[in-house]
Amino acid sequence: MSQYAGPRHQADDRERRRWQNPEAILADIGVKPGSTFIDVGCGGGFFTLPAARMVGAGGKVYGIDVDEPSLREMRELADKEGLRNLALTAGKAEEVALCQACADLVFFGIALHDFNDPARVLVNARKMLKPAGHLVDLDWKKEPMKLGPPLSKRFAEGDAVRLIEVAGFSIETIEDSGSYHYLVIARLAQPVAFV
Repeated sequence: MSQYAGPRHQADDRERRRWQNPEAILADIGVKPGSTFIDVGCGGGFFTLPAARMVGAGGKVYGIDVDEPSLREMRELADKEGLRNLALTAGKAEEVALCQACADLVFFGIALHDFNDPARVLVNARKMLKPAGHLVDLDWKKEPMKLGPPLSKRFAEGDAVRLIEVAGFSIETIEDSGSYHYLVIARLAQPVAFV
C-alpha cells in the first residue's frame, strides 16, 4: 500500500474523494458486472470496495497488500455491506500471483512506484491476466504538487511505460486522470508468429 495514497479510515476516504472519484475511474477502465478485478497494492480498499460493488455477485475482486491491518478493516467493511465477492491476501505482490489467467483487469491504484521490485510485480500481473484482459496503472505524475510522494519516488509516464512493456505488455492508451495522476492501459503483447 502506498503510504501516500491509501486511506485506512473513512475520514481519509472523504478527503481523497475530493480529488479522486474511484467509481468514475473504475467505470472508465471497464469494470462492469461479472468482471474479475485484481487490485495490487489495494491498501484500505479505496478502489477495491467500489470494484466489488460494481462487479456484483457474478464477479470477483481480489486484493493483495502487505498491510494486514488495512486488509482486516476492509474485510470488516465488506462484511457489513454483505460483499461476498471479495478475496483479500496479505503478502508481497513480488512473490504472489493470486490466480492464473483469471483477471479481466489487473489494477495498480497509485501503487506501482511503491514496490521494491516493480518488474517482478508486473510479471505476476501478466500471469494473472486473461489473454484479452487489461493491465491498468494509475499513478502520480512526476511533477511538483502538494500531494503525493517525493518526486524521486515517482515514475514518470515514460518510465512506467517502459517497465510495463518490458514485462510483456503493449500499451493501448496513456492519459491524464485528474490533476495529479496519469493512467496507462495495456494488454498482453501478442507473440510474434513466424511462418
